[in-house]
Amino acid sequence: MPQSEQNFYGLGIAPAILSVIERLKFTVPTKIQYQAIPVGLLGQDVMGIAQTGTGKTIAFGIPLIQRLAQIKGRALVVVPTRELAIQVDDSLRKIATALGIKTAVLIGGDSMGKQLQSLKAHPRILIGTPGRLIDHMQQKTINLSDMHILVLDEADRMLDMGFGPQIASLLRQVPHDRQTMLFSATMPESIMNIARSYMKLPVRVEVAPTGTMADKITQELFIVRKEFKNELLESMLAKYNGSVLIFCRTKFSVARLTKQLRGMRHNATETHSDRSLSQRKEALEGFKRGKFRIMVATDIAARGIDVKGIELVINYDLPDDPGNYVHRIGRTGRAGFAGHAVSFATPDQRLDVKNIEKIINQTLPVTDSHPTIPLEKFHHPKTPTMAFQTPRRMRMRRR
Repeated sequence: MPQSEQNFYGLGIAPAILSVIERLKFTVPTKIQYQAIPVGLLGQDVMGIAQTGTGKTIAFGIPLIQRLAQIKGRALVVVPTRELAIQVDDSLRKIATALGIKTAVLIGGDSMGKQLQSLKAHPRILIGTPGRLIDHMQQKTINLSDMHILVLDEADRMLDMGFGPQIASLLRQVPHDRQTMLFSATMPESIMNIARSYMKLPVRVEVAPTGTMADKITQELFIVRKEFKNELLESMLAKYNGSVLIFCRTKFSVARLTKQLRGMRHNATETHSDRSLSQRKEALEGFKRGKFRIMVATDIAARGIDVKGIELVINYDLPDDPGNYVHRIGRTGRAGFAGHAVSFATPDQRLDVKNIEKIINQTLPVTDSHPTIPLEKFHHPKTPTMAFQTPRRMRMRRR
């Protein structure tokens, strides 16, 4: 069936949930939702591979909630970051509350006392990060023996962050006879090992190969010396009027750039792992509401936020992991909106750019000098293949 003709009816969703979906104005399911929901509703294990921003939370959320209304027991959703846990909880509660199902969020940086109070309300859905879930297990404040549904969301990211031992520990505590839904943007061997070891004949649902990006994201690459990055950044911020998400490699560079942007009289905020949970919440909410036009972040925001309408993503620094390029620029162009991504590369980052191009299976278009900045500051002629020559060799060619 063509995507334009698909809807949530006919997928096996209960009328009560369909009513909620209608109130939320969800009309056309995404590809991952259309394929994963019917499988999940049957109680089968699901291994979903889809790019960031494709609606994976609803893809596992609807089956999870509907099955909890049919069976005894509870569900556990494991995610890599605090921001994603809060976001998943917000999405699930919109549907679960209508069916009388409570949720609880168990994340680091949040008050343990507050979490214990939420556990006393007997929530049937627990959403947490691996480290804090292990803390609760060790303190015997949670018991996973009745978790009949397990969701591992952004599984590849959790393994990248070093949570493999914690995930293995959690998997040993949940019942063997359970439904497992694993969702990931990529499918490395480590994820396949989890599927082979802990899942029962999972149905693989893949709607986009690794490195695939949203259709409406346009990309630009500028070659610029480090000392001229702020000048180029200022010209980009003058060219685009909407909300802007800027990525830097380190917490220190995020803090420094945020301070510099404020000095330029820009409304900017920051988020990274050294910020407290309340500070990160305040930054994200302020960015969503428009209090801050610009948010500067490390890769902690590459997958952990869902903000619709971000006009521009700027890779002020290229990512350490080329795979994170896809997740970073996927913060724009969400929910059918168009988006634009700009990347700054220094002349010595030829290999970094080539590695990104291998991931996305395309050549990043190198843009000529911005009108407000002289060409010699970029050190590249018009063809991308020449973009990374050293200044000396380029000067020889220009003679």
